[in-house]
Amino acid sequence: MPTVEELYRNYGILADATEQVGQHKDAYQVILDGVKGGTKEKRLAAQFIPKFFKHFPELADSAINAQLDLCEDEDVSIRRQAIKELPQFATGENLPRVADILTQLLQTDDSAEFNLVNNALLSIFKMDAKGTLGGLFSQILQGEDIVRERAIKFLSTKLKTLPDEVLTKEVEELILTESKKVLEDVTGEEFVLFMKILSGLKSLQTVSGRQQLVELVAEQADLEQTFNPSDPDCVDRLLQCTRQAVPLFSKNVHSTRFVTYFCEQVLPNLGTLTTPVEGLDIQLEVLKLLAEMSSFCGDMEKLETNLRKLFDKLLEYMPLPPEEAENGENAGNEEPKLQFSYVECLLYSFHQLGRKLPDFLTAKLNAEKLKDFKIRLQYFARGLQVYIRQLRLALQGKTGEALKTEENKIKVVALKITNNINVLIKDLFHIPPSYKSTVTLSWKPVQKVEIGQKRASEDTTSGSPPKKSSAGPKRDARQIYNPPSGKYSSNLGNFNYGERFRVSHCARPGRGFYTRKTIKH
Repeated sequence: MPTVEELYRNYGILADATEQVGQHKDAYQVILDGVKGGTKEKRLAAQFIPKFFKHFPELADSAINAQLDLCEDEDVSIRRQAIKELPQFATGENLPRVADILTQLLQTDDSAEFNLVNNALLSIFKMDAKGTLGGLFSQILQGEDIVRERAIKFLSTKLKTLPDEVLTKEVEELILTESKKVLEDVTGEEFVLFMKILSGLKSLQTVSGRQQLVELVAEQADLEQTFNPSDPDCVDRLLQCTRQAVPLFSKNVHSTRFVTYFCEQVLPNLGTLTTPVEGLDIQLEVLKLLAEMSSFCGDMEKLETNLRKLFDKLLEYMPLPPEEAENGENAGNEEPKLQFSYVECLLYSFHQLGRKLPDFLTAKLNAEKLKDFKIRLQYFARGLQVYIRQLRLALQGKTGEALKTEENKIKVVALKITNNINVLIKDLFHIPPSYKSTVTLSWKPVQKVEIGQKRASEDTTSGSPPKKSSAGPKRDARQIYNPPSGKYSSNLGNFNYGERFRVSHCARPGRGFYTRKTIKH
């Protein structure tokens, strides 16, 4: 093993050789042997090996292995020095191997070391993006779970920081191609991260790019399979995927396939849905997603059939007036409870799809059915007006800080819900029914709060997801207003849209969306 003096002497030989440095193979070998020495010798070797690496291609493997030994040394200062110098080995065909090594080093628990690895990866990314991606995806597909997890997070956080000259169209195509391979077997959290990665690519900002992403999500959601409402993990999978799809929909990228699936498979089973998330109103969650998607539904093959299913589900939440006894009082013990949040979602969805078949209520329903519906609408509208008056009275004169209390924020949301329902009901009371009014769903963020007007806006609070479970697009935390018990009481519970669904297994042949298969080494 060479001493410190011998390392310096051989370093001098190589430094003085200038253009003939490649002729001094023996001197470079001495420096490589420095990794077998003590702490001082290793520190010098960590600096000297990369400095002359490019001059000895025949010793490339030995040099990289020597530096890798230093990257795994017990002395943290030696490891850091060796990692810092790794990008100098990233030349030609060696680059993917260096990228692979650096990706494996992401598993370190030392924060300074971890930052060095990140910086080194970014450094070689700018040298050769395709080669670096080769090393990263190699570990994502075949590496240890901790390495895979951190490599995916590296891509999700660092790609967006790279300039356009690095993330060329060809590089983005490679990311998409490799990501598709990974998406064949991912956990729920990994799926969300990959959607974040892909939706951030410039080449996928186009209509055709967004359509590609929607198709990827549809494949993960398994929309070709029969829906199983009793399997909480499969319900979870559908909701997780739908959340990723919703931001992609637009007037040019249609939600038809998802809306059709919800109408045909999910709505008929709404009452039997199960979820692994404690305290979640799963039915309201489904209805909110359907409402958001309904705005972007294109031409639907079985429009009348699906509209009827939506209509029938709406009727379940639009009660008939209670029968009156001979003395004019209610025969029943209590008034039906009006579930405003459910009705807002269902009525909005019906209103959106009804535009595509405007004669549904007049031509597709028999007279008795239409009469029954209008009675329900009228009864609901009466309760609605009482509720709206109560809310406006409670919020009257309140501005600024007063509106920021939890109680008043809930009331503001409740007023938005009831105003929305009121507008939609008025449309349907027209003869013939109209579908022209436009409302903003109550959970959508609004900037201003104006109580003096007939509409009130919500102060929104964005919830930050846990570090390990980023759920893509953030939702506004929202509680459902539960008015005082009485004639028009609602029984709605609480709901926080920012909550993440847990990652769990949903059995499906050849796919492991919630639990990855065992990696073969």
